Amino acid sequence: MTSSITSHRNIIAFVFVTLLIDSIGFGIILPVLPQLIMGVTGQSLAEAAVYGGWLMMLYALMQFLFSPVMGNVSDRFGRRPVLLLTLLLLGTDYMIMAWAPTLFWLFLGRLVAGIASSTYSICYAVIADTTPAEKRTQTFGIVGAAFGIGFILGPVIGGILGSFGERLPFVAAGCFAFINLTFGFFVMPETLAKEERRTFSWRRANPAGTLLSLRKYPMVLGLIAAYFLFMLGHHVLPSVWSYFTIERFAWGAREVGFSLAFTGLMMAFTQAVLLQKIVPRVGQFNAALMGFGFCILSFIGYAAATSGMMLYLFLIPGALQGFVMPSINGIMSGQVPANEQGELQGGVASMSSLTAIVSPPLMTWVFSYFSADTAPVYFPGAPFALAAFLTLLGLLVFLKAAAPARKPATA
Repeated sequence: MTSSITSHRNIIAFVFVTLLIDSIGFGIILPVLPQLIMGVTGQSLAEAAVYGGWLMMLYALMQFLFSPVMGNVSDRFGRRPVLLLTLLLLGTDYMIMAWAPTLFWLFLGRLVAGIASSTYSICYAVIADTTPAEKRTQTFGIVGAAFGIGFILGPVIGGILGSFGERLPFVAAGCFAFINLTFGFFVMPETLAKEERRTFSWRRANPAGTLLSLRKYPMVLGLIAAYFLFMLGHHVLPSVWSYFTIERFAWGAREVGFSLAFTGLMMAFTQAVLLQKIVPRVGQFNAALMGFGFCILSFIGYAAATSGMMLYLFLIPGALQGFVMPSINGIMSGQVPANEQGELQGGVASMSSLTAIVSPPLMTWVFSYFSADTAPVYFPGAPFALAAFLTLLGLLVFLKAAAPARKPATA
């Protein structure tokens, strides 16, 4: 029994660190990416920003396309070999980007990184493999905290290392991936039994195929739609936060950085601590309702804020949006069999990546339109108002889709 508990803890630790490294690896390069692009192209910061936008879109696009592929491959060959292979690819890719002499190599690096970072679906499938259904939401919350912690640590590490050279953070990110690969090689067992594996199918290993194969679970499709709308609004924070706070409150880089670190800290606390206390008391359905409600409240608060202190006050309840994804994931995972968990999580990850492709240009365009001198109404908080509306739509879809799960979730 003790050995089984220890093994489960090692598995969750490996999954946590894998997602943490994905998050840190993304954030660690942000402080130095502009300098690196300017260095390899010889162009101005404004022109480098255009390339930077395309690089981020390519990264998200690859995750969108390959998350269901990775999930389905893991349903066929097992979780362990796919996770270890992606870590090897990711570490090698960061080393290539650290060396990249031309823009072509940077784009190639982001393409490979997007594919190799499509481990979200596999990590959540591992949790579904090894955790009882009634405890999955809490465990999803623990590993979800990895994103918040990575969001704090990544830019800080990148900024410190970047002062010694814009390529050093890429080397560090590669080393992190290789260290976790070594850790996983020794402690990560296979979690999907051979008798529960299924044949790989390209028809199902794509975003459209995944959703079509899940249509026999109407509740799951409805919850994925609710999650899609929620994430469209959620991406307003990384997309326009710095622009909004500079425009509205004349914040500098330090103030913006501190506020983002505070946001990540609150999100990590919500998913690692509060979620473990709240879900057993109120159930997955009601926890998701709380998350949606506080998320809408915070977006309205950001849009209407008249001071930086008001923003910080609304960041606190806003962190409770961290209840939404683990709760929805917990409800969905209880609707599908073990040998389709990877496919389900791949579909969810693809929807998340799709919102990362669509939402940022939408939110930044809305900010630009309502902040320009020619704006019909000066309202730099307009993207947050739009995000509140999208989240409200997501809440309505959730209420309709998850209604059958309400009694089991709160019993």
